Amino acid sequence: MGETEGLTDQVRRAAQGERSAFNALYRRTRPLVARLVAGFGTLDADEVEDVIQEAYVRAFRGLPRLKEATAFEPWLLAIARNRARTRLERRSSLRRLAEELPDPAPEAVPAFPEALQVERDIAVVRQLIAELPEGEEKTTVHLFYIEGQLTAREIAEQLGVGKSAVTMRLERFRGRIKRELLQRVLAGRWE
Repeated sequence: MGETEGLTDQVRRAAQGERSAFNALYRRTRPLVARLVAGFGTLDADEVEDVIQEAYVRAFRGLPRLKEATAFEPWLLAIARNRARTRLERRSSLRRLAEELPDPAPEAVPAFPEALQVERDIAVVRQLIAELPEGEEKTTVHLFYIEGQLTAREIAEQLGVGKSAVTMRLERFRGRIKRELLQRVLAGRWE
């Protein structure tokens, strides 16, 4: 059986769904398709491989519609050429689109200027401190966060407690702040 007849037979068998015929066609024609696609010099190795795979997927799906089995190789090469051109056009379009996009991307711009965010966060903390029930925790938190002049050790000395008691009160308050801020963020509101 001649080379052309062998190829024609493999095309017919593949068109009928025979898996071994698909494999044989792929092995037989891949070097030719790879040389063609690699000839599009601006495609990198990964893109070349993607184009080859896309060409075979399209060709094998369309194989039942191929009228002449002898036309398989030119048809496959035309598909591969078109896939490579489409890949280059898509890349060019994406590059142009990226150049047209304004910098920075809108989602990267904060909703509020940073100074306003800090003010808003401070206001939330002050509000939470004001809402604390009167007692040791509120006094400790007020001295540390509102007055802001004393260290935890100095607050402990002023209140007549151990430093660990002060740090525990502050930690408990920080946990409360985190929960409250998280609830507000999840609720989508800032009061």
